Order: sequence, then C-alpha cells, then structure tokens
Amino acid sequence: MGFLVGLLFGLVAGLAIVVLFVRSENSRSNLRTKLATTVAAFARMTVEDSRKILPAEFYPSWVVFSQRQKLTWLNQHLTKIWPCVNEAASDLIKASVEPVLEQYRPVILSSLKFSKFTLGTVAPQFTGVSIVEDGADSVTMELEMQWDANSNIVLAIKTYLGVSLPVQVKDIGFTGVFRLIFKPLVNEFPCFGAVCYSLRKKKKLDFTLKVIGGDISTIPGLADAIESTIRDAIEDSIMWPVRKIVPILPGDYSDLELKPVGMLEVKLIQARDLTNKDIIGKSDPYAVLFVRPLPDRTKKSKIINNDLNPIWNEHYEFIIEDATTQHLVVRIYDDEGVQASEFIGCAQVLLSELEPGKVKDVWLNLVKDLEIQRDSKYRGQVHLELLYCPFGMENSFTNPFSSDFSMTSLERVLKNGANGTDDIENEKAVTHKKREIIIRGVLSVTVISAEDLPIVDLMGKADPYVVLTMKKSELKNKTRVVNDSLNPVWNQTFDFVVEDGLHDMLILEVWDHDTFGKDYMGRCILTLTRVILEGEYKDCLPLEGAKSGKLNINLKWMPQPIFRDS
Repeated sequence: MGFLVGLLFGLVAGLAIVVLFVRSENSRSNLRTKLATTVAAFARMTVEDSRKILPAEFYPSWVVFSQRQKLTWLNQHLTKIWPCVNEAASDLIKASVEPVLEQYRPVILSSLKFSKFTLGTVAPQFTGVSIVEDGADSVTMELEMQWDANSNIVLAIKTYLGVSLPVQVKDIGFTGVFRLIFKPLVNEFPCFGAVCYSLRKKKKLDFTLKVIGGDISTIPGLADAIESTIRDAIEDSIMWPVRKIVPILPGDYSDLELKPVGMLEVKLIQARDLTNKDIIGKSDPYAVLFVRPLPDRTKKSKIINNDLNPIWNEHYEFIIEDATTQHLVVRIYDDEGVQASEFIGCAQVLLSELEPGKVKDVWLNLVKDLEIQRDSKYRGQVHLELLYCPFGMENSFTNPFSSDFSMTSLERVLKNGANGTDDIENEKAVTHKKREIIIRGVLSVTVISAEDLPIVDLMGKADPYVVLTMKKSELKNKTRVVNDSLNPVWNQTFDFVVEDGLHDMLILEVWDHDTFGKDYMGRCILTLTRVILEGEYKDCLPLEGAKSGKLNINLKWMPQPIFRDS
C-alpha cells in the first residue's frame, strides 16, 4: 500500500516538473521572440524616431546624430590617384594663391612668392559626406576632410634690406568641411553645367614655419607676420562664401560668382558684467566685429578704460555675400597697452535668424569658444542692434504700424540709396561713394510707469524718479518723484531735439530720492533706430543692474532728414 502511494506521488511530482519545465521553455521562447522583435524595431529606427523617444536634453554631450556617411571607398581610390592629383593641383593652387599672398604681404617684406609647392605624398582623408538641400537647380555636397600633410612648401621672401630667406611651411594639419556645388542641372551629360568648390568650414589649421639653414626668430615679428598672411590668403581665396568655378559645359556661369547680396547694419551698444582680467582696477574692454575675418573687413571699437559695463554706441556696416550661411562674430578683449590684449569672450549671430528690413535688438552671452561650447563660466553679455538690408528690397520695406503702410523717413533714405550707394541700379557695386545719413528730428518720450522696483529704503519702500539723458547731446530731463511706491505711475512726456538720430541713444536711469542724497536703482539704454523705422512704439523694458523692475515707456519720432556727402 505504501509503495502504491509513493508511486502515485512520484508520478504527480514528475508530471508537475515536466509541466513547469515546458512552461518555462515556452516563456523563455516568447521572451526571445519579443527581444528579437524589439531589436529589429530598433534597427529600423531613424534619427527622428530616436529623438521622439528620448528628448535631446537627456543625451550626454558626446552623443551626436550625424547625417554624414563614411567614405572609405573614396579614400582608397584617392590614395591611388593622389600622385596624379598632386602634380595637377600643385601648379593650379600655386597660381591662384600667390597673387593673394602678394596682396596681404607684410609691410616689412618687399617680395613674397613660392619657390617650391607640392602637396606631398599623403592624401587627405574624407571622413563623411552629406547632401545639402539647396534648391531644385543644383546639388550641394559637403565633405568632411582631415589632412596631416607632408607637403613641400617653400616661400621665397625678401626684405627691404635686401635679405633673402627661404621659409619652409611644414607640419600642416587641417580639419574642415569641403563644399561642392553642381549647378545648373541640365539635360545634357554629365547633367550639370559647372562645379563650384569652396572650403565651407575651417575647424583646424596648424602649421610651423622654419627658415632653411637658419632661425626665423632672428627677425622679430617675421614669423607672426607670415603666419597672419597665410591665414588671410586662405580666408580670402577659398573660404566660403568665396568659391572657385570649373565650367564643365559651355555657357555663362557669371551668376555663380561671388557677389554682394546685402548690407548688415550693426550697432554695438554696450556690454555688461564682463569678466575682470586686471589684478588692479578693472578691464579696459574693446570689441572686434567681423563677418569675414579679413583685415579690411574687421571692425574695432574704441577702448573704454576701467569699466566692466562699457557703453560704445558705435555703428558699423558689413557686406553680405550669403545670408543663409554667414554670421556676425563679436569678440571682446581687454586692452593691455603694449602687451597682447587678453581675450574676454565671444558671441555670434546667424544672419539666417534676421528678418530683412526688421530691426533686431539682442543680448548675447559671451563664451570662450564658438565651436566647442563646453565652458559654462559666465563671462558677461554684449548688446547689439542689427538690421539686414538685402539689395533690391528697399522698396518693400514698409511701416507695419501705419494704416496706409506709408514709408517712414529712414525707409525713404534706404530707397534713395543712402544706406549703401548713391546709385540704386548699381547697388551691388559697394565701392561707390558713401553718403552720411543725418536724421534730425524730435523724439517724444513718455515715461508711463514702473513695475516691481527693488527695495532700497529701510521701510521697504522707495521714492523713485527717472532721469532721461540723450547721450550724444547730453540733454537731460527728469520726472517728478513718486513717494512710497515700488510701482510708480508718472505719465509724463518729454521732447528732445535730436541732431543725429542714427548715432544717438536714450538713457533712462531710475533713482530713489532721499533727503540727504539719492540711491541708484537701475537703467535702460535705447538706440533710436527702431523708433525712426516704426515712427512710434510702446515697450516694457527690464531694468539693467537691478534684481527686479520694469519700465513702461512710449516713444514717438517726428523726423527732419538731412543729407551730407562724406
């Protein structure tokens, strides 16, 4: 009897084990199937799918979604044909770059030419390629390139003292993006009329200079002068938007050549909270602005001594050749007298972000490097006012706040060519005689009210009033004092006769009135460009230099334009 009971329990236990094992295997099989399905789904995911699942802020800084494809096959073929490319391209590059070198030749040299020029035996490596959507009539391709060259480049230089020196350019290291444009597309083989090539982006360019049989440091400043000349020549000869055109089929390809397309008006207003680079006292900041970093296209502001919140109020013009890719760069330095200036920070504005004919007022945070923005240190801010004017669009600039869309006085000036040239028909020839714009008028400023002013009195209140100053003419006015209020209402209007509206600015300072003095609460700084363009506008401005506070104002402009040739 015991044997039968044991046998029965054994059979039941064995059957239970078999059932559990089968279920476990089925469960594992289902998990493997689901995992394989998930892996297959991930394999089919696109970059956009990944971004939808996980927002960009959750990715670490080293994760990059690149649309570029590898070009191993191209590098292999380029290595094979490089000896032929070297022989053919060396003479071509020498002939095109040598005149540019002569153009930027340092004043201490009487001659600067190539005595030897070969690209070497090491072929560049293309690390990626992408296609840029750029209209239906062309195909634009961008190639990422890396080149550690063993080129044999020797410069024959002569000084005015009769000294001749062979200077070798060696240890060249370059990383950048090369752009090819196939345009126009035609129905005849090879299906495009011409090829344009240019250096779209220069990420890194390193090289060393060595006098053959001597030491280049024997002539002070020579190495820096030659290095600067080489970099300027590269920038002016092949850096985008400059492009070289190679006709493939017969035809007129003048429309592919580099041409000015507009003018960028920049007003450098001020900077605030700049990093102090001096041990004793404060920095002496100045700004350098450029769209293309060439010596004749780079603008430098005046130096403001001992001030971390400088006000420049300076106006500059920049020629634009490609508004879709070019950008304005601002670099702030601390002047050190005879020593090299110390870099404080830099910022940039993409021209593609500007609306043509519309004034844009921006505060830009200064960073250490525009390419690698990993430095989170606060270096201060710079205040700019920007106006992009494409050539041929002057007639379309209208006043959107007017009921009949009539043009303002400044728009009439722009239409008549005062912003760039005297002749509208030849507006792209930017070398014409300039006309200085003197816009005289009456500025009517209504100080309406203030909100949430900072507490400066011990009783938790303030007695605020506003001082209005025209910076250029130093005309001043002030509102009445409103007692015991952090949200005062003035509703007072002041008129200023302005002799040069485009180069003047309005400063509104808020003060707290005390019996034995006054306390500074904050300020607002305004240029007159917007009110000249729009005629009248109302705005709420945050107070600078204060933890809180806003100022509500209304500006109105009544113009009397004057023209004066310069």
